[in-house]
Amino acid sequence: MPSAEIITIGTELLLGDILDTNTQYLAQTLRENGIDLYRTTTIGDNMQRIAQAIRESLSRAEIIITTGGLGPTVDDPTRDAVALAFNVKTEFHPELWEQIQERFARYARQPTENNKRQAYIPQGAIAVANPVGTAPAFFIENMQQTLISLPGVPQEMEYLTKHFVINYLRQQYQIKTTILTKVLHTAGIGESQLDNYIGDLETLSNPTVGLAAHSGQVDIRITVKAENPETATQLIDGLETEIRSRVDQWIYGADHETLEFAATEVLANKGWKLATLEAGSQGELAGRFASFDEVFIGGEIITDLPQPNDFEKIVKTYREQRAADVCLGVAIYPQNEKQDVLIVIITPTGLQTHHRPFGGPPRYTVRWAINHSINLIRNL
Repeated sequence: MPSAEIITIGTELLLGDILDTNTQYLAQTLRENGIDLYRTTTIGDNMQRIAQAIRESLSRAEIIITTGGLGPTVDDPTRDAVALAFNVKTEFHPELWEQIQERFARYARQPTENNKRQAYIPQGAIAVANPVGTAPAFFIENMQQTLISLPGVPQEMEYLTKHFVINYLRQQYQIKTTILTKVLHTAGIGESQLDNYIGDLETLSNPTVGLAAHSGQVDIRITVKAENPETATQLIDGLETEIRSRVDQWIYGADHETLEFAATEVLANKGWKLATLEAGSQGELAGRFASFDEVFIGGEIITDLPQPNDFEKIVKTYREQRAADVCLGVAIYPQNEKQDVLIVIITPTGLQTHHRPFGGPPRYTVRWAINHSINLIRNL
């Protein structure tokens, strides 16, 4: 099975001005098509550094995909960098220039002279028409290796990946396998505890099982390689059944299902309406429930942190004011070396008060506290 590397190009990515969504899209697409991705790299708009990154990738992988740097300006160096990496020159392709002019004509515009740069590609490269943008893509075949250069504009990159790249790679490398992943989300159990229950499954070679800890939750990732999606799904389902037989009480959902979705389902089944009250969490608690208006009737943020002894009474009063069945109150009290979290839940069946210290990095306190409190609602 071929291995791949991704090189995203753009100084704006290194500066944090633009979020790199291209790598995520390509990684998921490669995975779904049975191609192993072992490394991703981000390089600024520097021809020498891009060329060096390409050479390094060529020393390790069969497939290298670059995104970005194919625009018309002087700080779009990918074409020249690829030529440098392969020790060739760039050459002008009149047919590409015609395509670029045609696309500008569709919008009643005239290309400027610098757009002509986009009609240059490395010698020996094969151009790929870009019907949704002005920057042609291209690829180079070198023995058993392929480099594919795609535009950085996400819509253009995704279109060309879907309509050219994957079909080309599957045929070029005779790829017959597929890779599927399923993520099970847990809450209320730590990573080490979870590992204690399913650690033996983490040693499997196919399917594989891995853990990823987040603030207040832990994900279980199941990945499988198979000849077709049907077989892959069967293998994942079988392993999921085994995992659930061990830790199902902590699993609240899979893949794109959220903790707040699981919690609101519990409330909806009971016919209860929820109100929230929070202090020190910047409104994140209410924000997590905001789209569930069939259950959530509103929330309030306390700007002045109340005394812990008064918080329970404040939650009771707010529940009465909102005529809510359930009121969830969360207050975060900063300390010297840890954060104290106070959670109060009042339901038609009673009151719960939870004091939870958090000793992790302070920037993670809010998410940890909110996830923990929502999980308490899920377990009502």
